[in-house]
Amino acid sequence: MAQLVVRQLDDDVKEKLQRRARRNGHSTEEEVREILRNVVRNEDGIRPPIGSRIAARFRRVGLDREIPELRGEPARPASLKP
Repeated sequence: MAQLVVRQLDDDVKEKLQRRARRNGHSTEEEVREILRNVVRNEDGIRPPIGSRIAARFRRVGLDREIPELRGEPARPASLKP
């Protein structure tokens, strides 16, 4: 396994990493490894467009219909009346 040394890390960043590690029941070293794993996990894959990711998230709670494409349309204020 490779090793990585991070020099000149701000003290507040180190403290926050330590707090996060305690909260998650990890050592600081394991917490940093987990953060790095999560960051690079999807680097090789192609991420779907943001609209598709949002639609997929809301599909789980019952959004089944298509959302119309509004690209190029002028912005309109939201109506909060029922």
